[in-house]
Amino acid sequence: MNKILIVDDEENELEAMEETLSGQGYDIITKSSGKDALSSLKTENFDVILTDLKMPDVDGLEILKTAKETEPEPDVIVITGFGSVDTAVEAMRSGASDYIEKPLDIGALREKVRKTLENQSIRRENTALHRQNEALQRQINEKFGFSNIIGNSKQMRDIFQKLKLVSPTKANVLIIGETGTGKDLIANAIHINSPRKDKPFIPINCAAISSELLASELFGHERGAFTGAVKLRQGAFELANKGTLFLDEVGEMSPDIQAKFLRVVEEQQFRRLGGEKPISVDVRIISATNKDLSEEVEAKRFRQDLYYRLMGVTIDVPPLRNRKEDIPILANAFLHEANKENNKEIANIDREAMEYLINYDWPGNVRELKNYIESMVVMSVSDTITVDDLPANIRGAENSETQSIIKPGMTMEEIEKEAIRQTLEDTDGNRTKTADILKISLRTLHRKIQKYGLS
Repeated sequence: MNKILIVDDEENELEAMEETLSGQGYDIITKSSGKDALSSLKTENFDVILTDLKMPDVDGLEILKTAKETEPEPDVIVITGFGSVDTAVEAMRSGASDYIEKPLDIGALREKVRKTLENQSIRRENTALHRQNEALQRQINEKFGFSNIIGNSKQMRDIFQKLKLVSPTKANVLIIGETGTGKDLIANAIHINSPRKDKPFIPINCAAISSELLASELFGHERGAFTGAVKLRQGAFELANKGTLFLDEVGEMSPDIQAKFLRVVEEQQFRRLGGEKPISVDVRIISATNKDLSEEVEAKRFRQDLYYRLMGVTIDVPPLRNRKEDIPILANAFLHEANKENNKEIANIDREAMEYLINYDWPGNVRELKNYIESMVVMSVSDTITVDDLPANIRGAENSETQSIIKPGMTMEEIEKEAIRQTLEDTDGNRTKTADILKISLRTLHRKIQKYGLS
């Protein structure tokens, strides 16, 4: 039953409205002063408030203002006397649902209340659905969305911006970065924030499957196509139709698979192994690699035409050691996650332990940090992670930023050699990145590498 509060200092009007609306099946509460009405608003919830605008103690605008601050918010219909329409308009601008003039038209009053309640029901239903959808979206984002890719460094903010731009498009994406940097999370985020989010997301790790099996995984096979093919099998392209195919470690593809893969990317058609009928597909390709594919192309280990097809948009994920400001954010997020998954209540990581985490180089990147945090949470017997909880290799790590590669007595050539060697080491041998960091051309870098025997 809908609950209605009627406020009017004129007893005759108050009784007339109560009698009219109570006959419609509403629960009616009446107040003859604005002050009493405000007291009721503090203790009771109403669906509709009918209030006179002009009252001696507290006027209708004050009641409207208070009603707008309650939850759930009631609809307010203001009652105005002759010559006070301007005040009613002001009330509408302040959030009143409607107004009605005196002398009251009983039929109009009933209709306005009925219409207000009808609109309110639709509005509240839509609000409930919106909140339900928001909760569902939060759950999706916690697993696949951008919220699962954590970081506030400039590098990560740039990646978030690129993800927002590329996700809604059809463009193929190439994600490059070291092992453990979260390339798979980025691929998932692109898919789940794309128009294909309701279609399949099919991941294939090219490094984990032999070349012979990879062909079957990608293209499927007909029954009898080879020994052991006892029944028809759909491949990743077929399963990912209208969705997204994620190829992790794409640089591990053999030349033969690269050629077949290129044809599918170009023609959006393929044949199952042992099959004759072409099958058309609509698949978005997201690839990831920890290799420098430009170097692989230069070394003739990766097809140049396939490389250009895959790199529609390139996202370079930085190693954790190059975005140390993100380590506290990531560590605390993983701490919360590990607490939840292991029924623990570790409150925090103390300052000294966090300094060690920041100074460690993290060769395994974000994945290594997450695994260490979970291990420490599981093994900790106190409510705080301290230096004593850290693995020995992290406790022994010195702050590499305080170590100078320049030593007294070194020649300029020795300094140059050490700078190139250290930068190559920091980039895992990525020559393009090394040349960019050192502000020299790639050709000059190749010449220096040969000169100093750093290959």
